[in-house]
Amino acid sequence: MAGTTLIHNGVVVTGGDESQVIANGAVAWENERIVAVGPSAHVRRHYPDATCLDAHGGLVIPGLVNLHHHFYSALARGLDSGSTPASFGDVLDQLWWRLDRALTPATIRQSALLAAADCIRWGCTTVFDHHASPSCVRGSLDLIAESVEQAGLSAVLCYEVSDRNGHHEALSGLDENFDFIARHREHPRIRGMLGLHASFTVSDQTLEEAGRARPEGAGCHAHVAEDPLDVQASKMAFAAGPVERLLHAGLLDEWALLAHGIHLADEDLETVARYGAVLVHNPESNANNGVGRLDVEAASGRGCTVGLGTDGMSSAMLRSLRAAFLAHRAGRRDPGGGFAVLPGLLETNAAVARRFFPEPRLGRIVAGAPADLAVVDAPPPTPIARDNVFGHLVYGASEAPVRHTVARGRVLLEDFRHTTLAPEELAARARELSPGLWKRFHALKVRGTG
Repeated sequence: MAGTTLIHNGVVVTGGDESQVIANGAVAWENERIVAVGPSAHVRRHYPDATCLDAHGGLVIPGLVNLHHHFYSALARGLDSGSTPASFGDVLDQLWWRLDRALTPATIRQSALLAAADCIRWGCTTVFDHHASPSCVRGSLDLIAESVEQAGLSAVLCYEVSDRNGHHEALSGLDENFDFIARHREHPRIRGMLGLHASFTVSDQTLEEAGRARPEGAGCHAHVAEDPLDVQASKMAFAAGPVERLLHAGLLDEWALLAHGIHLADEDLETVARYGAVLVHNPESNANNGVGRLDVEAASGRGCTVGLGTDGMSSAMLRSLRAAFLAHRAGRRDPGGGFAVLPGLLETNAAVARRFFPEPRLGRIVAGAPADLAVVDAPPPTPIARDNVFGHLVYGASEAPVRHTVARGRVLLEDFRHTTLAPEELAARARELSPGLWKRFHALKVRGTG
């Protein structure tokens, strides 16, 4: 049939609560929608004129969703802050709060393009980004949205509101969020939500204004209890912890994404669960910053919904899944653990994405679903079935490259080659821009978290 494309000769893992595994399977789509899933011979016979992509025996999985990313960190690779951090507060002071102030429109856009290319390379088709650029607030989300659209991905974007540089900047951040949300309410692939930095940098006045002005269903994407600093400083400055403050402001609901949550007390976890908010685990970033780890099974045991992100460390969601699994076993000193909750993290991510996009089948390979697909170049060397897919992912696919990435029916990566972006050109342009960014970075003084 004219206009049909299909991926064949792969092991199709359909995803969802009733996930199926189809050996030597195929997926066909027309425009943005999947039209057929089944054995390769059957699908190819039904669509004899389709354009075919060969999976070469690899895993065909739903396009991956990342619930917490920082595109703006792309140009930090190799940057020497000039000091050695001794605490998480130092990491913020000496690195991230200087880098975000040094960003310009050109570097915001280039960072977004680099991150988008990396998402495509790792099979991520929907991403929730958390942005900050205090010297360039107005219009920053549009720059990112344009880059995401050029790449062909879907995204939910927000600006990180904070009073750390003054209340005027917090108000500017609120305006940027709410204007972007309003203009993208009906966009099929780009949505907005409210972004907040860690509680200890956001005043009561700002939280009150955010809660009052946030449109219903827009959601709140915030850093919460990544380090004890957030809890301790929030209680000292505002007489309440991060979760209590979000609740008081009316920002804790099923649309809330709480990144990290490592240092929340049991009663806080129960509050998060009661209001349906989502904790987003970022295992690689947590290890990198030395802040501890979220005990996913304990949080789940308190009723919390837990998803998965990368926090700007990378865009490789399957690698993040593996890191979560290994961190769980290491943290609990349990060589047999990790199978109770962790296999559901990716499905949680898809379920959260469905809250923000009117796509009830997003994250599943079924007829009528958006054609968001990733083909991981990891042909199973042993039998694969529904009950052992997770083992194949964390012990094999998490270290394999992605051969094809398809987003809303558009092939963004074909046989390991990008079709919408040119990574070598992006890297070359980034090398031109990064010296200026780093020079501005080093000219900025450390301000302190106190």
